[in-house]
Amino acid sequence: MALSADVAVVGAGLVGAVAALGLARKGYSVVVAEQRKPEIQRGRLGMDIRNIALSPASQALLDRLDVWRSVSRAAPYKRMHVWEERGTKGMDFRATSVGRVELGWILEQSLLVTLLWQRLEEEPCIELMLGASLIGIRPDNHVVRLVTDQDEVETKMLIGADGARSAVREMLGVHAEVVDTGHHALASVVRTEVAHENVAYQRFLLSGPLALLPGVDPNLSSVVWSQPPEDAARRRNMSEAQFCEELAESLDHRLGAVEAVDERNVFPLQQMLVRSFNPHPRVLLIGDAARVLHPLAGLGVNLGFEDVRDVLDQLHHPGSYDPGADGLWRRFARRRRARSQMLIGLMTAFRRVYAASDPLLQWARNAGVGWLDNATGIKAQLIREALGLGSVAERL
Repeated sequence: MALSADVAVVGAGLVGAVAALGLARKGYSVVVAEQRKPEIQRGRLGMDIRNIALSPASQALLDRLDVWRSVSRAAPYKRMHVWEERGTKGMDFRATSVGRVELGWILEQSLLVTLLWQRLEEEPCIELMLGASLIGIRPDNHVVRLVTDQDEVETKMLIGADGARSAVREMLGVHAEVVDTGHHALASVVRTEVAHENVAYQRFLLSGPLALLPGVDPNLSSVVWSQPPEDAARRRNMSEAQFCEELAESLDHRLGAVEAVDERNVFPLQQMLVRSFNPHPRVLLIGDAARVLHPLAGLGVNLGFEDVRDVLDQLHHPGSYDPGADGLWRRFARRRRARSQMLIGLMTAFRRVYAASDPLLQWARNAGVGWLDNATGIKAQLIREALGLGSVAERL
């Protein structure tokens, strides 16, 4: 006998887990398929190397699902300072300029996903399928049938939330445009001589952007450094002392000496966008299964949570009608793709502008940065949009 559910969610990382929990809270029966249960991970400096920058809009979604009150080790950041390698001007983005205490929070990924899994296991409307490998997907007008090496699942709607290498996307033959950025990211955690004081730093180097994000410990920060592959390989293989010295110099010693670095992870950076978030009336793609952005602005998981919020808002009446009804998701798909296109274009433009080495362009860029930093009204609106609280973010 096949398992039966209103909704099947393939992939239970952060975005898939939140989607499943939200749908169950609305009264839908949900089957969740994932390879393994997550575990808390910490490096030798006591902090998970994988970190996310959570926006206020994403925090509001977690609060709506009664998850936020149980979140531990959330490090608020109250200011972000941005500057460049060859410029004399920088920009400060402050939470107080938009009437907030914080711009967002830095969270250790494994802590949040294990908390979400605790909630999934407690939810009576959710059935977890662990270790099942997806073999086939057969959608028709009335149901979607998932064939795995364990069970067959019959569902009214399928949500693919299984990441950038989505098996759901591949099995359904959904076209995705992939753009190689030509960069790799180096991610780690460092201990600095000077406390970060809940300030995030981002410096646009000629070779790529470098971000330092504050952790719960006042002297620990996570690093995400976008750079050419050969530079990333060289820095991964450096001695700890050499890497710490080069990183401190690249940060203009804003936090003094870098005293220690955890394991250095390197991975290629690509941007990707699917042709449709709703490739079949009964199938949705969300999170990294639908689009991947450059980590420049830390938008990845927040966009995925936006997807979930819009899914939940579309289903106004809990469990009262077919979640895969014909035409139900067309507007959702248009909105999510349009917002993704806008942000991918914006991230591409930022990288190109800051990578320009022409002296005239550098002068114009520096003048523009100085003007924008003093244009308090415009800058405040940009902050609201980045936090997912602006008028553009709400419309798209």
